[in-house]
Amino acid sequence: MGEKLQQESWQNLPDMFFKQAEKYQKQKLLGYRHHNQWHTLSWEEIADSIKKLAGNLIQAGIKQGDRVAILSESRPEWLIADFAIMSAHAITVPIYITNTIKDHSYIVNHSNIKVAIISNEKLLKKFLPSLGQKNSLEFIILMNDTYSINPIEKVKIYSWKNFIEQKTTYQNKIQQLISQIKLDETCCFIYTSGTGGTPKAVMLSHKAILSNCESTYEILKDFGLNHEIFLSFLPLSHAYEHMAGQFFPLSIGAQIFYAENADKLGEAMLQVKPTIMTAVPRLYEILYERILHNLKKTSKIKQFLFHLTWNLGRKQYEYPNSLTWKEKLLNKILEKLIRNKVRNRFGGRLKVLVSGGAALNYEIGLFFTALGVRILQGYGQTEAAPVISVNPISKIKLHTVGLPLKDVEIKLAEDNEILVRGKSIMKGYWQDPIATNLALQNDWLHTGDIGQIDDEGYLSITDRKKDIIVLSGGETISPSRIESFISLEAEISQSMVYGDKHPYIVALIVPNSDYRKEFYEKNLLIENQTNIISEPLFIKAMGKVIEKINQNLSSVEKIRRFILISEEFTIENGLLTPSLKIKRHKILEKYKNNLEKLFT
Repeated sequence: MGEKLQQESWQNLPDMFFKQAEKYQKQKLLGYRHHNQWHTLSWEEIADSIKKLAGNLIQAGIKQGDRVAILSESRPEWLIADFAIMSAHAITVPIYITNTIKDHSYIVNHSNIKVAIISNEKLLKKFLPSLGQKNSLEFIILMNDTYSINPIEKVKIYSWKNFIEQKTTYQNKIQQLISQIKLDETCCFIYTSGTGGTPKAVMLSHKAILSNCESTYEILKDFGLNHEIFLSFLPLSHAYEHMAGQFFPLSIGAQIFYAENADKLGEAMLQVKPTIMTAVPRLYEILYERILHNLKKTSKIKQFLFHLTWNLGRKQYEYPNSLTWKEKLLNKILEKLIRNKVRNRFGGRLKVLVSGGAALNYEIGLFFTALGVRILQGYGQTEAAPVISVNPISKIKLHTVGLPLKDVEIKLAEDNEILVRGKSIMKGYWQDPIATNLALQNDWLHTGDIGQIDDEGYLSITDRKKDIIVLSGGETISPSRIESFISLEAEISQSMVYGDKHPYIVALIVPNSDYRKEFYEKNLLIENQTNIISEPLFIKAMGKVIEKINQNLSSVEKIRRFILISEEFTIENGLLTPSLKIKRHKILEKYKNNLEKLFT
């Protein structure tokens, strides 16, 4: 790559893609697994499919500004559909595959969806019941060619193959149509996953996303971006992956491989050998837990070497140039013995892991850094297309989310709410002028996040404005700070703390399933392992873990009482957002009565 992206020559997102396709032609672009084998598609093949789909969407009556939904897991057809919709001068509306029927119904009616492009029959069955008597949907395109379901009246279902292969003269007019798309026009509605309340449709323009790509490039270009390989596993329906896992890689001519699911991520990393990956903090927490859990099963000498590597790496980061000559020599040996093995677990070619979507625990960031895996923590919001700040390679501060991107301004309001201004800010919320006016005031986006800015301009996130707990004594508590300490304990999988308007803090704790199993096998308390959370001996053991956590907390932050639950917070049960943040309001709907009893 040159010193900068070819930003000035890109008129809009489809224009960017086709100019890149003309440049790279037969080079590999997308990789996907089918029947346990990796397959690839070239820029030329993808460009051809985009033109075909766009032409047939236009022939079917799709016009400028019409909304077309994509309901699919990440796969090549997702990207093809996205660019075909935009090339037809329409607006993409990504939908999470984990949405409920009620969620689908809300989006279909709120956005007045004309066409839905759906991955498979399973998702189709969940989508069809969301269509009421009155809706604007004209037809559905199913990516998988076969289905046995009987479609409801008034909605025609086409197979992807049959629809895309229809002959139309509009395919030859796509480039001309693309040239008419202005930078300021809306290219997509991204529905906020919502840690609380009804989702809002964020209207993002071509300019906002292209600006985000250019500014992100300025941060990462010091890696010498060349022949990059991205492994995408977060949902493309999320603004974070939509930009960082699709548009940005395309803007630098990178390859993109789609991981089947999070369970097979480790296997995919070994096979694809990515150079850049984006993830959310929850993934790093899971990896951290697994590494420490597996470490216990190794020999004493391996455990000793691992902890020595960890401690020396930590010292090197926290106190630069403080290693003695003996420690430096030992650290160099451990680089080959331990760190290279850790890096090989990620494929061996990884340049950087980018963390976003929520605040990364400092200790977990330091853990991976000490083991030789570079993590750049960033911060963003859907309303900012989405990246706002990232740690620069030249100086990484793990306890921060870095410096503002180029063309992004950040300031703090009187209550320390983070305000953001720049080219990447949304146009507003679709059909919601009140929420738009609250979020955008004098061109400043009010993020709802509370933060701090240090003397070098690095931003730190301390909490969500709405999530702050105010105890009955007037003390202000950050729940995410307490939860970050809880997440470090291997015995605990997930947690949520509670205490607003009460005299002290209590917690809802999900014990780690491996720890539960080990405790059960060691003590043989009961016949059914799932009931172990109600056993006094197990509760006592978890109490000791809480006591350990409390040692790092101030007196008002300490967890006084807790309850244990066996059900994990997941996207499927509606207790996690697609970016793996807990939905406090949903958890409270389910467990508030239990938590309230802890104060009696």
